[in-house]
Amino acid sequence: MPSTLKTPGVYIEEKNAFPNSVIAVETAVPVFIGYTEKAERNGKSLQHIPTRISSFAEYVEYFGGAFHVKFKLVEADTAAKQETFSLSGKQIVLEYNKNNIAYLFNSIRLFYANGGASAYILSIGTYQDKSELEIKPDDFGDTVFELLKKESEPTLVVIPDAIALGELCYKNIYTKVLQHCADTQNRFAIFDIRKHKAGEDTHTVITEFRESIGSAYLNYGAAYYPWLKTSIVNATEVNYENLDASVDLATLLPEVEAKKVIEKLKSEVDRYAAMNDADKTADNKKAAENVKQNYHQGLKASSPTYANLLEAIRTTLNELPPSGAIAGLYTTVDNSRGVWKAPANIAISAVDAPSLNISHEEQQTLNVDVVGGKSINVIRPFPGIGTLVWGARTLDGNSQDWRYINVRRTLIMIEQSLKIAAKAYIFEPNVANTWITVKSMIVNFLTNLWKQGALAGAAPEQAFNVEVGLGTTMTPTDILDGRMIIEFKVAIVRPAEFIVIRFEQKMQQS
Repeated sequence: MPSTLKTPGVYIEEKNAFPNSVIAVETAVPVFIGYTEKAERNGKSLQHIPTRISSFAEYVEYFGGAFHVKFKLVEADTAAKQETFSLSGKQIVLEYNKNNIAYLFNSIRLFYANGGASAYILSIGTYQDKSELEIKPDDFGDTVFELLKKESEPTLVVIPDAIALGELCYKNIYTKVLQHCADTQNRFAIFDIRKHKAGEDTHTVITEFRESIGSAYLNYGAAYYPWLKTSIVNATEVNYENLDASVDLATLLPEVEAKKVIEKLKSEVDRYAAMNDADKTADNKKAAENVKQNYHQGLKASSPTYANLLEAIRTTLNELPPSGAIAGLYTTVDNSRGVWKAPANIAISAVDAPSLNISHEEQQTLNVDVVGGKSINVIRPFPGIGTLVWGARTLDGNSQDWRYINVRRTLIMIEQSLKIAAKAYIFEPNVANTWITVKSMIVNFLTNLWKQGALAGAAPEQAFNVEVGLGTTMTPTDILDGRMIIEFKVAIVRPAEFIVIRFEQKMQQS
């Protein structure tokens, strides 16, 4: 309406009757940090650029496939406790460089197998056309987390490749992730614990983690143990190329028919493998692929020994850190129930069993750490049910405020949602009318959360309390300094972690 009325007529003035609304932010958008086969979109590099994807097909298009790990075959030491398999009457150990394996690709597959949706990928290096991959702590340096600070959408941080570094990962990388989450205040970290070695007890592995992770910002992360025996890598993805050059199949395979296949096709396979880039035309590439496939299928059909060897390699490749699957479960729970539901007592898909069977008694010291409070969430098998996540604690397990994952993540969601909504009132008059509007906006948001079951209480006034105004949250000096201070308290629902059922015999009444 015009500010001055000079011409006779009817004027309409529209006024806003309702305050701005608070929209809950996304809670399950993980950023996966690690090594990829490639990092490219439309000819432009995506390396060190956080990139949003919405499906596994999109990941493959931009970032490629898995890294081909090379295995050596070593005869087992009878005196040592080792994971072995039988090959031609001998007990053999599969060996590979622990710092020469990438878990990101298969972790992404686990993520989508367990309900994953949108995610960010931050490629810190590529392994295309490389026979070796060196995982270095410096690749997960401060630069990576400075890049992530510029992205507001990711709410979870997952770094499966880093666990290949073992204890070095805890001290040099996980501590940086926790610092990053605390600085941004809008994300939560999912950590792996290194794979236990054959004959190694759980106490040793967990103590190493607890002593290395430090004590700062523990409420911004959760750790899961043990690793998972999955079915993600299928039989078609493993062939003779997963064997180190030192493995001589002609000597290793006892079957006569297999030796004939090697004699017939091995030289041709080697010829194509030694081809330089200039000779790699489309026709030559297709011919090379056909020769490789014929060689592999010929060996597989003629040699049970070869088939058993590939199955042993596939089993090893299928043993994965759990963080990718857990990120998928967070997404499933958030979408189906809400971020306030503890992400536990849920079956993990595409998993045959945990790599280690942790008993009820063994979990006691993992779930409750009397000294440091660094709780470890255990993944356990239950007959007739499946493999379940059987823990819901942050690394700050002795804190009454931040003990549970759902409490920490719900607070992050509420804080960030209100922060975004409150930006509309920056530079508005710091007076009672603005305070009432802001308060009603927050009350409406929290009331809706209470109705959805995120807050505890029989009535809204028992679930939360919001205060803003002169004499309650602000002094006259605060107003002169341009400060609008809003205080609110919320009663977030907490999981029933321990259910106690009491029985008592009753005296006969008749």
